[in-house]
Amino acid sequence: MSEEPGGLYAVIPAGGSGTRLWPLSRAGHPKFLHPLTGTDASLLQATVTRLEPLSAPDHVYVVTGVSHAAAVSRQLSGVPEENILVEPSPRDSCAAIALAAAVIARHDPEAVMGSFAADHLIADSASFIEVIRQAMAGARQGLLMTLGITPTRPETGYGYVQCGGPVADGDVLAVEEFKEKPSYDVAEMYVKSGNYLWNAGMFVWRVDVFLAELSRQQPQLAAGISRIAQAWDTPAREEVIGEVWPTLPRISVDYAVMEGAATVGRVGTVPGDFGWNDVGDFHTLGEVLTADSAGNVVVGHDPSAKLGVLLRETEGLVVVPNSGRLVAALGVRDLIIVDTPDAVLVCPRDRAQEVKHIVDELKDKGELGYV
Repeated sequence: MSEEPGGLYAVIPAGGSGTRLWPLSRAGHPKFLHPLTGTDASLLQATVTRLEPLSAPDHVYVVTGVSHAAAVSRQLSGVPEENILVEPSPRDSCAAIALAAAVIARHDPEAVMGSFAADHLIADSASFIEVIRQAMAGARQGLLMTLGITPTRPETGYGYVQCGGPVADGDVLAVEEFKEKPSYDVAEMYVKSGNYLWNAGMFVWRVDVFLAELSRQQPQLAAGISRIAQAWDTPAREEVIGEVWPTLPRISVDYAVMEGAATVGRVGTVPGDFGWNDVGDFHTLGEVLTADSAGNVVVGHDPSAKLGVLLRETEGLVVVPNSGRLVAALGVRDLIIVDTPDAVLVCPRDRAQEVKHIVDELKDKGELGYV
């Protein structure tokens, strides 16, 4: 249960198909619904469980697509059905997060809400909760807060936030600028300077502050969301969302709100070091899950279950047995092997990022049954 009066409204945008985790992750069953946590819990379930100290189930909202709503509801039996907000089509993160903020604001106009991805792994939940508490303090003072991750290496796959001096109380730092994914040399410079954090795409703010900033920077989007929110608890909801949603700009919340808010001094951050990983591809998954003595990782495999994987003289494999067939490998190293009922992927671990190109090619060829 929530430990604080009012607690935190936790909003979890659950969209995207995780194309770098193909063929396990598909449009119809994306990565956040899969148990990639090293336990039986899906990434989505682990996200909700992690937030329990601050957000009771009735304070959890999930924004997801039509095709995933039933599965989300099944996996999160403790979350009220009316808290699963269904978007008719993907409009990127800003529309999804703004919809949740506007629905929450109808019931609690000064609520503090956090937005947390459905498909991230976090090793140290206690530190994570403590960082959110610090971010909530900054949010109550009117700042739009982003959770920054203390970088452990020059990473070119993430965006960064450039930090300034302390603002407000506690450990809150000003965010001067959001930076795009850098080249390796630039990333190295960022990490050495000590003034940059990874942008994990997790945010905490008061809903009234966020909606005001949305109106200032994205008036069309804000007006559309306001119309939908006003109709939310009325019989006209479906009609209004059907009319307005397709007209909303397709834009991320970083571009739409946070970058512009940072330039006028309205964004703060709290540096976090809690073992964050965005599970972007199979190589990364292999790094965060438990390996055997030869560095092989078998995803979602219970060693006590009947034989599903047979490895002889292999090193550094990531194996995902997901078809019911035996997967056997002999004398190979540093490979990804994913076996699903209708598709098999084999590729070197150091090319894991390129798996999404296979999905692009399948789309180009019209082979949509595989994506």
